[in-house]
Amino acid sequence: MPELPEVEVVRAGLERHVVGARIDRVDVLHPRPVRRDAGGSTGFAAALTGRVITAARRRGKYFWLPLDNGDALLGHLGMSGQMLVQPPDAPDERHLRVRFSLSRDVSGDPSGDASGSVVGGPGLQMRFVDQRMFGGLLVSLGGADLPTEIAHIARDPLDPLFDEPDFISRARRRTSAIKRLLLDQSLVSGVGNIYADEALWRAGIHGERPGDRLTGRQLGELLGHAREVMGDALRQGGTSFDALYVNVNGESGYFDRSLHAYGREGEPCERCGSPIRRTAFMNRSSYFCPSCQPAPRARRGRA
Repeated sequence: MPELPEVEVVRAGLERHVVGARIDRVDVLHPRPVRRDAGGSTGFAAALTGRVITAARRRGKYFWLPLDNGDALLGHLGMSGQMLVQPPDAPDERHLRVRFSLSRDVSGDPSGDASGSVVGGPGLQMRFVDQRMFGGLLVSLGGADLPTEIAHIARDPLDPLFDEPDFISRARRRTSAIKRLLLDQSLVSGVGNIYADEALWRAGIHGERPGDRLTGRQLGELLGHAREVMGDALRQGGTSFDALYVNVNGESGYFDRSLHAYGREGEPCERCGSPIRRTAFMNRSSYFCPSCQPAPRARRGRA
């Protein structure tokens, strides 16, 4: 599943290519990706047609494109979603679900000419491609600043406004395993399975350590490692294990070559040489070093 670095790479690509463009036409080729939109396929297309994209923003794993009327196009890539920018004559992708035909004011003014219309410039298309269709798009009414649909999601560690002391305080009051806390979107967003394992490996903390058994210093260092690993991934274009994650230009990321724990079962730990282990975790997998990340002791029962 695309995580924070991958979604940020996509957001940055959209910011470069589609901000200032007008949505001239919307073709919903399959209804499932817009299943959460209140207007359905027809209402979704009608609400976006003629609108100008004014920015590209992100919170956690969600991205949204604010529009000139105060609404926003909100998106989540799910397991296999891609948001591509293509020339109009590019062949349709096999799993193309929604196509946005865009035009741009060649004068560079996204608001258009004096009459309020946008001058037709070189065309391009924004395409939502999703093989497994767990992702989705919807129109968030009045959601340009922050869609109400994701207002409950916490900020991520790369956000300058992320409240680190609050996260540490809340985590230290929980008996849940620290990896579960890292994936709790109400505490911190954007840290998915891959980067949680990598941050825990760097911090030398087992994912099953309860939050209330970690010190504030340990949690602060763990957040620092999460920032580092996601920052490293951003600089390498994200993590791609297959063709399902690509940036807006269809290019894969290369951070998978820099992973120390995730996906390395049986390979020697780069710190101590012990074989990396894999365990089941919430229908997924966790990877850790049994020597550098010792498992927590069981709690003693009360008499």
